[in-house]
Amino acid sequence: MLIDLETLIEKYKMKFTGVLHIGAHECEELPKYEKLLPRDKILWVEALPTKVALCQARYKNILIEHAAVSDTVQDIKFNVANNGQSSSILDMQLHTVFHPSVRYINQIPMQTTRLDTILPKYTEHIKFNFINLDIQGTELRALKGMDKYLNNIDYIYTEVNSDYVYKDCALVGEMDEFLAAYGFKRVETEWFENCRWGDAFYIRESLLTRQ
Repeated sequence: MLIDLETLIEKYKMKFTGVLHIGAHECEELPKYEKLLPRDKILWVEALPTKVALCQARYKNILIEHAAVSDTVQDIKFNVANNGQSSSILDMQLHTVFHPSVRYINQIPMQTTRLDTILPKYTEHIKFNFINLDIQGTELRALKGMDKYLNNIDYIYTEVNSDYVYKDCALVGEMDEFLAAYGFKRVETEWFENCRWGDAFYIRESLLTRQ
């Protein structure tokens, strides 16, 4: 996370009721989350089956779903990168320029999943109000696949792109426009060097007026 979570919590007086983390990788953020919530209030979603198995073996009773999330359901070949973290539904574009040592080494046949088909299994006992997305250019597609569940979210921390780091990835202006329609405002942005990608934090505007 390029923007420190504890700083955001203090600055925006954030209160957590449930965390949805899309793009789990190895659940590196779990220690930070567990300072705020018990483990059974945190749901992880990860597309790489090897990472899902690793997290299940490493962390007892973790809630994790194996899925490549998007706004549509379709058969795909999920691209696996040699560093794991750059794996994506999308083909690389400027990523090959900014990070030439990273390349795809495999493809996994999968079917994409909408989040609104995953969340009903958990919303009875978890009130998700914070989302963290890091899925290499398809963050906006994931949010579009939430449908009505996005109305319950207060905070969104997401990777964003100012140029086509991945082919057909959403740009930050598109993310701003979509989330503004749901009452969110981008209040923090941190870009990674000159690589055209970074992290952004959105908060529901009605919460800003209460501070």
